[in-house]
Amino acid sequence: MMKHYLQFSDLTADEYAWIFERARIIKARFKQYEKYQPLTDRTLALIFEKASTRTRVSFEAGMYQLGGSVVHLTTGDSQLGRSEPIEDSARVISRMTDIVMIRTFEQTKIEVFAAHSRVPVINGLTNEYHPCQILADIFTFIEHRGPITGKKVAWVGDGNNMANTWLQAADILDFTVHLSTPRGYEVDQRLAGVKNNACYQTFKDPSEACVGVDLVTTDVWTSMGYEAENEARRAAFASWRVSNDMMARAQPNALFMHCLPAHRGEEVDADVIDGPQSVVWDEAENRLHVQKALMEYLLLGRVTD
Repeated sequence: MMKHYLQFSDLTADEYAWIFERARIIKARFKQYEKYQPLTDRTLALIFEKASTRTRVSFEAGMYQLGGSVVHLTTGDSQLGRSEPIEDSARVISRMTDIVMIRTFEQTKIEVFAAHSRVPVINGLTNEYHPCQILADIFTFIEHRGPITGKKVAWVGDGNNMANTWLQAADILDFTVHLSTPRGYEVDQRLAGVKNNACYQTFKDPSEACVGVDLVTTDVWTSMGYEAENEARRAAFASWRVSNDMMARAQPNALFMHCLPAHRGEEVDADVIDGPQSVVWDEAENRLHVQKALMEYLLLGRVTD
């Protein structure tokens, strides 16, 4: 049965365990220069309405490495929701390709597209959710520290698409998020849509949110699409910069993550992101490996070779 991946809650804990294990195998093959091309003759459509570096490179390189091909569309050369209805674009593109990744603004756009698509649709980022990034983040944590079940993650910063997705992940995979956001930038509980409110705690003080956690993570103060709020956000977020003092409150072996791009001296100090607890480069690379496992799963199911 066809599946879409529009938010983290679209898959179960059992499915995530499978994808993480496949990502481990696929990454090992990649590191050993072992050719693995289960998606030969399959085509991935990449549709970008928001700018991208890691998302484009990881999906495009990943699909080529799996033996498939890629069609790349941007705002300038597609008509998604402008002169052509999204429904019509979905009907056409999904008849010509095998899987679609969309990076756009409103979640409703990708939901409408998926509802009229004949092939799986993946959310490469929307204003509301960023499931592929959290997929990579959790895989990175597992690589370095083992299962994330029962662990504690501190989210320091904006109550944005990343925060929403971390809460969904905690709900499904049974860990706890310590959530600290400035006043007026809290997580929208309706959007996060968690079923178990015990999977997170809120903290007014970001330093308190970091006490005893196994992972500290953050994002830029001003996400794409909110640039007009930049000065107001710089003032509001001044105390939400991840520092060595915050990291010292976490577990001694706690990791630091950032989805990138990062602004050193704003949401994180340089000596944290470039320090020994930071795994941001592993995290960035792992977008490639988990997305390959995700595409394999959505197109082929549970392969065992």
